[in-house]
Amino acid sequence: MTNDQMILFALLAGVFVFLIWGRLRYDLVAFLALIIALIIGVVPTEKAFSGFGHPATVIVALVLIISRGLSNSGAIELIARYLVSATRTLSAHITVMAGLAAGLSALMNNVGALALLMPVDLQAAEKAKRSPALTLMPLSFASILGGMITLIGTPPNIIIAAYREQALGESYSMFDFAPVGIACTIAGVAFIATIGWRLIPVERSDQNSAQELFNLEGYIAETKVVETTTIIGKRVNELDQICDENDVTIVGVVRRGQRLPGMARRQVLKKNDIIMLEASPSALEKFIGAVGLHYAGANKHGRILSGGNLALVEAVVPEGAMIEGRSSLSVRLLYRHAVTLLGVSRSGQRFRDRVRDLKIEAGDILLLIGPAERLPEIVNWLGCLPLAERGLQLVQRQKALLAVSIFFTAILLASFGILYLPVALAATAGLMVLFEIVPIRQVYTSIEWPVIVLLGSMIPIGGALETSGGTALIASGIVSLSAGYSAAVVLVLLIVVTMTLSDVLNNTATAVIAAPIAIDIAKRLDVSPDPFLMAVAIAASCAFLTPIGHKNNTLILGPGGYKFGDYWRMGLPLEILVIAISVPMLLWVWPL
Repeated sequence: MTNDQMILFALLAGVFVFLIWGRLRYDLVAFLALIIALIIGVVPTEKAFSGFGHPATVIVALVLIISRGLSNSGAIELIARYLVSATRTLSAHITVMAGLAAGLSALMNNVGALALLMPVDLQAAEKAKRSPALTLMPLSFASILGGMITLIGTPPNIIIAAYREQALGESYSMFDFAPVGIACTIAGVAFIATIGWRLIPVERSDQNSAQELFNLEGYIAETKVVETTTIIGKRVNELDQICDENDVTIVGVVRRGQRLPGMARRQVLKKNDIIMLEASPSALEKFIGAVGLHYAGANKHGRILSGGNLALVEAVVPEGAMIEGRSSLSVRLLYRHAVTLLGVSRSGQRFRDRVRDLKIEAGDILLLIGPAERLPEIVNWLGCLPLAERGLQLVQRQKALLAVSIFFTAILLASFGILYLPVALAATAGLMVLFEIVPIRQVYTSIEWPVIVLLGSMIPIGGALETSGGTALIASGIVSLSAGYSAAVVLVLLIVVTMTLSDVLNNTATAVIAAPIAIDIAKRLDVSPDPFLMAVAIAASCAFLTPIGHKNNTLILGPGGYKFGDYWRMGLPLEILVIAISVPMLLWVWPL
């Protein structure tokens, strides 16, 4: 092993450790790794930022803009309105929603497809009076499966196609992924709708988390002791009876900006103390009225649920949102925008921090209160997704046909080779901006910049690993491990390794690293590289075992009330099913 190989392996090992640890954002980890590689010299200076101009990076950015356009036009809303009904049986509902999610994910970013359908599914769960935990995980998994069908369905497909063009001189076309992708998607959706949802833990299905969400239960709110409060001079434990009468729990007291130890049970309450309560709004309002408290932030917009133009909104925090890793105080939410973070729901977890000081994590649900006319803009600014049907996005339904026509024209031109795919997508994005389907201010907010930075940083590192012979070394290890067995066994082994990586790493990073390994394995076996490249594309998309492997799994964590260990119950048999379906399909469609 050469010095460059050892340095690159050590660097990648460090990247993997930090990504699994999750305390630093993946884009920061990847960018720092690139800078270190450049300083050490294992990545040539002339290749420093080549990843940011790579076709794969450009296509991912353009697909995200186009996805926003399809959302803004109301095209998806029209489809959902006619196909979704709360009167169907649970299996029938999951079949329709999963099929719709898979179909949409084939033609747009799968995170965007889930973001559009999740509020619809929550509304259906509320009307049917069932837990959304039964349907959100199937919806997420189906949207991931659907991304396998086309080149633009998911970033791993784009990366694999771009790498094939670089290595073999010709890219994959739009629908080259379809035969294997459709087979896996149909089998996966059938499994999800008939058996998979039954594997969700019983305790998740028994709790009515839809009702809990819309009743706003389980939030921590802050109230202020003012001069007229009747409880000044009383100990906290003396309030037990009135708390029980109003279904309120006191979970802490803050004095002069510092939280008092424990639950401050024996503390005497003073003016300007902040009492942290766990309650629903109705119970909270009763308690406030009974003892004369004021809602913290009343000087900005009055008491909770009071005042003519105030509104409440719940929003889920996706991975990479502006608010992720920051607090409402650090972004000055109240002082700049007159919007208060009233509460945070994190799978029933209580917090030692004050609500305004709490660092927000992906998967949290935020309860925001503020002027009704400002909330849509602020939710979008925070990078969050509102948990209400169609959310807060102004829908231009009159432009639905125009948006769909522009998009499908571009897809046809690219599919028949008339236009280079990035050019076709760029033209689509440009026309959507020109016709104001995507307002110019949304162009840059539509792009998930952490993904772009991740791709731009990892592509030069992946290229250096290949140039140094590192990928050939890994390929040699995999081939040696399966010595004496057929190429089909090596294919299965590659899928398993890639799937395992994708379950704990970002699927984009997994595809960047695994693509050159697939080519090297094919060279060593003296077989066609296509089944191995396609195997990586399938496996990198299959992140069903954890909530961190794919953004969609993170998005449903809070709204579904799931725990970390819930995903593998349905995810493991689904991954096994994908392997069982994909391997024979790969060998049939892409012969060795």
